[in-house]
Amino acid sequence: MEAAIVCAALALAVLLAWFVPRWRLHRVLARPLTDFQLGVIERNVAQYQGMPRELRAQLQGLVKQFLHQKTFVGCAGLEVTEEMRVTIAAQACLLLLNRPTRVYPGLHAVLVYPGAFLVPRRQQDEAGVVTETRQDLLGESWGDGRVVLSWEHVRRAGLPAEGTHNVVLHEFAHQLDSESGSNNGAPFLGSPERYRSWSETLSRDFDLLRRDAYWGQRDVLDPYGATNPAEFFAVATESFFEQPHELAARHPELYAEFEAYYRVDPRAWLPAPVLEHHDVVYGQWR
Repeated sequence: MEAAIVCAALALAVLLAWFVPRWRLHRVLARPLTDFQLGVIERNVAQYQGMPRELRAQLQGLVKQFLHQKTFVGCAGLEVTEEMRVTIAAQACLLLLNRPTRVYPGLHAVLVYPGAFLVPRRQQDEAGVVTETRQDLLGESWGDGRVVLSWEHVRRAGLPAEGTHNVVLHEFAHQLDSESGSNNGAPFLGSPERYRSWSETLSRDFDLLRRDAYWGQRDVLDPYGATNPAEFFAVATESFFEQPHELAARHPELYAEFEAYYRVDPRAWLPAPVLEHHDVVYGQWR
């Protein structure tokens, strides 16, 4: 009798553990974002205004789930505000539109610093000598379920006047990359054929970026992407969402791979850049 009661209690506990979080999430998703939250998205996510209505609604739902499930922690005395939470959630959820995936299931917490933060690094040279250093970072993605961000750089990202770097897109691309089991620039793609096409295209363009970085040539992709394949994937993700017209023109096959992976075409959301025309002046032969 006692054993039956214990089994029934355990079964009830398991059922509640499964049901209650889903019930709470359902309630959260049923409530609309506040006017303030929508205003933050409109101001701080440049792509939002150009999206069709169904994608805006989808992004709003993803943001609500992100805010419900993830913990935000202020560091170095920073008090996390609702604007910070919504801005980070909205930019991170751009990567999830139209994709049958959960909202960063391995992520538990977002740590936010006021500005760039210092982290310790250990470097070992060829002779085996270990040097302790400290490095300034704008963001970092950790394998233990945390992402660290500089609010100063998050706030400026996604705004047309502030350039093309987006630390949120960069670090959350690393989160997607790690879903395949390793952070190597090849996220979960679903089929061997997709991996072959992905590998051929990204390996070629990665080598081109390494060559351009070596010779100091400028590309739509940030030279930091030449560091390794994982950073190339994160940098290319930034360009895909922030400079889609330029990336498609310079790297059409790379753009096609990212369009197939992310299942959106950000060119439809952002205006094409205006090309500047200059008078051509030829020098004289001497």
